[in-house]
Amino acid sequence: MEPINARSMLNAATTAAATAATADQPRIERRRRLSQAALAVVNQKVRRAYSAVVIVGAVRLVDLLLLNMVGVALHLAFVAPLNGFSWEYIAATFGISAAAVVCFQASDIYEIQAFRGQLRRMTRMISAWTFVFLLFTGASFFARPGGEVPRLWLSAFFFVGLAALIAERLVLRAMVRSWAREGRLDRRTVIVGSDQNGEKLVETLRAQPDSDIDILGVFDDRNDSRALDTCAGAPKLGKVDDIIEFARRTRIDLVLFALPISAETRILDMLKKLWVLPVDIRLSAHSNKLRFRPRAYSYLGTVPTLDVFEPPITDWDLVMKWLFDHFVGAIVLLLAAPVMALVALAVKLDSPGPVLFRQKRFGFNNDRIDVFKFRSLYHDQADPLASTVVTKNDSRVTRVGRFIRKTSLDELPQLFNVVFKGNLSLVGPRPHAVQGKVRTRLFDEAVDGYFARHRVKPGITGWAQINGWRGEIDNEEKIQKRVEFDLYYIENWSVLFDLYILFKTPLALIANNENAY
Repeated sequence: MEPINARSMLNAATTAAATAATADQPRIERRRRLSQAALAVVNQKVRRAYSAVVIVGAVRLVDLLLLNMVGVALHLAFVAPLNGFSWEYIAATFGISAAAVVCFQASDIYEIQAFRGQLRRMTRMISAWTFVFLLFTGASFFARPGGEVPRLWLSAFFFVGLAALIAERLVLRAMVRSWAREGRLDRRTVIVGSDQNGEKLVETLRAQPDSDIDILGVFDDRNDSRALDTCAGAPKLGKVDDIIEFARRTRIDLVLFALPISAETRILDMLKKLWVLPVDIRLSAHSNKLRFRPRAYSYLGTVPTLDVFEPPITDWDLVMKWLFDHFVGAIVLLLAAPVMALVALAVKLDSPGPVLFRQKRFGFNNDRIDVFKFRSLYHDQADPLASTVVTKNDSRVTRVGRFIRKTSLDELPQLFNVVFKGNLSLVGPRPHAVQGKVRTRLFDEAVDGYFARHRVKPGITGWAQINGWRGEIDNEEKIQKRVEFDLYYIENWSVLFDLYILFKTPLALIANNENAY
């Protein structure tokens, strides 16, 4: 028994020593190990996706502007030299252009598949354009019988406008086909459920013509005979828990459950894990005998699905958010430039070291980003991983550092992240340090659903900050409240909400700075 006891004591001592040795070192970030099949997908080069909704909306706008430009130009060339400038023709031009866009919409021309389809699909556009002109030609005849100039103008508008539309569609067709080859228009999809239901779903999705669904693989927790290694040619990539890590390493647009709705307990358990992802999550109803009204479903081709979670900011909302960040951010940066110059000079004169400090933070979908700040700690005591929280009267903070941290002037360089790098927003959940902890627990260990705050880009200021939740995080309530306010912001986002938070930020900094050290 003695050798065994001695060996046990040696192992215990070794373990204790190892624990003590690592206690003072930064904690290594935890990442889930993926299967070889999943890694093969992750290692593929993937480009950023383009929104079909935005493309279609942009084409409508281009059509309207293009036709108005043609009509006005022809008026100035043919009518104005003879009869002078007339607002009647300008009004007629806008009416024809607007009616053409409405007819194009009614003819189902504004679809991505129509843009990249065969050239013969242009006949719909030609027919709609002809119908509009027949309508306006009749109206012009009764309004101004015998007028030669209106007929000449209408004829020129018809042929020149049609030529402009055809040329535009040829350019658009080439662009859309190029984007399709690059995978920018595909919805990268993973299927949950590697059984007969999953196999049937994959086969149905792949059999649909002109489908934009790109099935990457399937995930299933079961290891018995019910789970297939390949599902209609789609490889099994891992378990449901692996989807979160998989989505952080490659682009996923859609998670589609092939499980029957009757398996609600399993589905709910899985949704509790996956709702933190900024992706579209749906339940497929292709194999369910229970049917709802058609309006209850959204469709992937002919496959009925039930929406569960959607990305919080998509399509035109994402465009508005981008424009707000870059235009307003550029204005704020210009206005703040003199102050930033003075702070940079003060930091440089106060203590040796660089003016700016770069730290790893959580970005969108848990991506790691470099966030810039004015250096507020002594350079030889810098803490890039934020492994030790800055507390009141912290000896590591410089004299200038205390002031700029108290007034949040140290955050101003993050405007470079917003305007030039694009990995921060002006308004959003504040980016926490990758190794941020409350006492000894990482933030995601202290708060259930913590990573759901990363479904949007982080921001320089946010809803939590203007409600008093800023500064040191020394207990679990503070991090829970921040996450609670961040999730409220994500679910209720609007441009006006961003403006309100932005205007309230200076007042909040003055009123609530007791926790900023």
